[in-house]
Parts: sequence; C-alpha cells; structure tokens
Amino acid sequence: RGVRRRDCSARFGDRLRHSGAMQNVRNVKLPSAGVIAGVVQTVVFGGGATYGLYNSLFNVEGGHRAIVYNRVMGVKDKVYSEGTHLMVPWFERPITYDVRARAHQVSSTSGSKDLQMVNISLRVLTRPDASKLPEVYRTLGTDFNERVLPSIIHETLKSVVAQYNASQLLTQREQVSLAVRDTLVRRAAHFNMIMDDVSITALTFGREYTAAIEAKQVAQQEAERAKFIVEKAVQDKRSAVIKAEGEAKSAKLIGEAIANNPAFITLRKIEAARDIAQTMSESNNRVMLNADSLLLNLADVGHGKDGKK
Repeated sequence: RGVRRRDCSARFGDRLRHSGAMQNVRNVKLPSAGVIAGVVQTVVFGGGATYGLYNSLFNVEGGHRAIVYNRVMGVKDKVYSEGTHLMVPWFERPITYDVRARAHQVSSTSGSKDLQMVNISLRVLTRPDASKLPEVYRTLGTDFNERVLPSIIHETLKSVVAQYNASQLLTQREQVSLAVRDTLVRRAAHFNMIMDDVSITALTFGREYTAAIEAKQVAQQEAERAKFIVEKAVQDKRSAVIKAEGEAKSAKLIGEAIANNPAFITLRKIEAARDIAQTMSESNNRVMLNADSLLLNLADVGHGKDGKK
C-alpha cells in the first residue's frame, strides 16, 4: 500500500507540472501581424537595395576599355575608360576590351615572282582602336584578332612576295618588310585595328632552291679559284720573264764592265773574299783557308797582260 501511494503522488505531481507549463505557453504574447510584415519588408527591400547597388557598378581595369549593352537600346556608342562606372542592373551589362598591344606570330608559304616557294614568318603587334570599340563589337565581336589577322596577313604576304624574285627577297629584305607593313596597316584600318609593329622573323626557301643556291656558290668559288690560278700563272710567267731580262741585262753590263776594265774581276774577287772572311770570323769554328779558297789568287794580282810582274 505504501508503494502504491508514492506512485500515485508522483503521477499527480507530474500532471500538475505539465498543466503549469501549458498554462505558461498560453500566457506568451506573440508579435502582431504588422510587426512581422514590417520585418519581412525590411529584409526584402534591404536585400533588393544591396543587390541593385552591387550590380549597378562595374570596374574597368588599367589598359582596358568597356562598352555597355542595353537590352532596350542595344550597344551604346559611349566608350568607358579606366575606373568605376554606373549601369542599370539586369537591363545593361558591360563588355570589356584589352586595348594594349598584343604580339601575334603568323607563318605563311608563298610563291615568289620566279615561282620559288618561300616560307615566311611574320610577327605583328596589334590593338583595337579604342574609339571604335562599339563598331568592333557589332561587326567582329570580342575575338576580332582570331577572325581578322590570319586572313589579312596571309593575303598580304602572298601579294607582296609575288612582286619579288627569290634573290630580291634576300637582298632587299628591308624594302619587302616596309611593303608588307604598309599593306597590313591599310588592311587593318578597315577593321578598326591598329598595327604598332610588323617584322619578318624568318625567311626560308624550299629544299630544291636551297640546294641550287649552294651549288651555285660552290661553282662560283671554284671559278674564282681557277681565275686565281690563271692569274697566278700569268704573274709567275711575267716574273720569270722580268727575272730573265734582268739577268741578261746584268750579264751584259758585267761583260761590258770586264771588257772596259779588266780590274773589275779582281775587284769582285776582293769583295767575295771579304764576305767569306767576315762570315768565317763570326763563326765559332776556326778554319784555316788559303788564298785560293778565298777566291783571291794574290799571285795573279801583280801580273799584267803579258804575264810579267
């Protein structure tokens, strides 16, 4: 009986606490409908204002220009420079262009005036005309370089190279580069593009023409060598003739000197003996020579024409 009484009292206490909690819930006051509607409006309008402010501004980075597309009016004619600008959210969106010069490398195979195939590589620096960006977007879009440059460069190279022979392309390379530049500048201007620099980076010919040039160079070198040999032979012949003439004239003069003055031979003997003696005196070896070895026969010096002293 005591256990049953305790269980009944516990159950009765739980019921009292539960009824008290329910009474407290019923006594809580909820906010009115007007307050809730105000909070919702504040959240909605605040979010809309934040979205509108965020999407009504756009930035143009350095080296870029922007145009604005309007869903009602189309592409505006105004070009926006660097900085932050306003636009109407959802109705307008910005389109940005990089107006800095960009390098492009294009290779082309063309035929010269003498029907030789020429492989030529061209490097160009291009940029869009910043004042004509709305027209560029209407006609070419944002990928204008890929649409325009390959076609006009290939056509220009073919038309210019066809005006020169293969040899002129090598000897008049600066003139060819100027002709390509002038033509490209005029062609690019029709598409509102500016060419800042045009340069030929590579110029090669076909294997057959290259082999022909090498063979020609070899033949020219051989011809020059043969010409040199002929000229050398002519010069050697002239030298031999001049030398023989000199020796003959020298012999003639010596003969005349001997005929006019018999002592000329004695004088030459004395000069030869002096040279031999000087050479022997400067040598480390000592050699004893007689008068005959020195080409000086002293016994004949004192005799006259009749053999007497």
